[in-house]
Amino acid sequence: MNNSIQKLNEWVKYLSCRYVEREEIIKAIFLSIIAKQHCLLVGPPGTGKSALTMDVAKSIKGIDYFQWLLGRFTTPEELFGPVSLSELEKGVYKRNTDHKMPMAHLSFLDEIFKANSAILNALLTLINERLFYNNGVPINTPLISVIGASNEYPEEGEGLEALFDRFLLRFEVEYIGEDNNFVAMLQGTQAKEPSEKLTLDDIDDLQMFADMTNVPPVVFDTLTKIRQELKDEGIRPSDRRFRQSLSILKANALLAGRSDVEVEDILILKDGLWETVDQMDKVHEVVIKHAQDIVKTMLIAIENEAKEIYEEVKKDQSSDTALEGTKKMKSLLMELTKLSNENPKKEKEIQAVRKKVETSQKQIADALLGF
Repeated sequence: MNNSIQKLNEWVKYLSCRYVEREEIIKAIFLSIIAKQHCLLVGPPGTGKSALTMDVAKSIKGIDYFQWLLGRFTTPEELFGPVSLSELEKGVYKRNTDHKMPMAHLSFLDEIFKANSAILNALLTLINERLFYNNGVPINTPLISVIGASNEYPEEGEGLEALFDRFLLRFEVEYIGEDNNFVAMLQGTQAKEPSEKLTLDDIDDLQMFADMTNVPPVVFDTLTKIRQELKDEGIRPSDRRFRQSLSILKANALLAGRSDVEVEDILILKDGLWETVDQMDKVHEVVIKHAQDIVKTMLIAIENEAKEIYEEVKKDQSSDTALEGTKKMKSLLMELTKLSNENPKKEKEIQAVRKKVETSQKQIADALLGF
């Protein structure tokens, strides 16, 4: 399992170098595959939605990948295969699904909200239940995940609410923002492609171990608080969406090398618990507030305070300021000791901050001796 996790993380790192400012989305696609969920990418043309999804597929040896651009006149044959003429001669209306979506492990559907009514029902059943009805007979498909893409969100009243709801994670993909990242995109990545591809067996193992990942009570408590606060704001994600979100949390914990989900894993649900675009900002705010790692936040605050104390002593250069700085540093170290006792799993992070505080404390003590 560890080898599978390492390989996947190496591909995330490599593809994130190749597609700058897309690391969160690349990771989300891999998480969707491990969690057997679906992911939606919304953004203007030319933002790399199809290219990065295709490269994710190329990282998995043996995967059957299907990609199609939908339009108003897209026919069922294009997605699900043509009717078999030999079977039709026998009076059997059966599609030849070879190399089409019902036989794919991973599918990318561009302009997905242009799906017409002729294919919508079959598409919904395939995405949600992984079933395809061929000649009225339900066939289990190997479909793991669908990555949908669109230049815009569906309009209300178009009858696409059910399709939109099938995507657990939803991301807006913008053009590259930072100038240095834009230049890096133009120059191309110098990163070396990982030597080993993932395999379908790796994916099976990761899916199995993700299912076994433990969700502690504190995570359920946090999800309950988020649900209640969103409800107070008039935002009501479905029970099904909350239930499905557990699979993403488990996959996120697994890829971090943990056997337990942590509260901070919930941060990814900021892109999964909104139902309409106008709810997005409020959902982001509520999820971030409840899912932030409190210990990490406190450590950042302690580290910043230690820097400020040292800078003040360095600037003032008086014995009184140095003495006061020494007292404050001792107080910060006591806070770190308390955090360490209460959060043994965070010992590594706490000790890293402690070393920085102790270094600043020693520098102040040395300065005091020089006065």
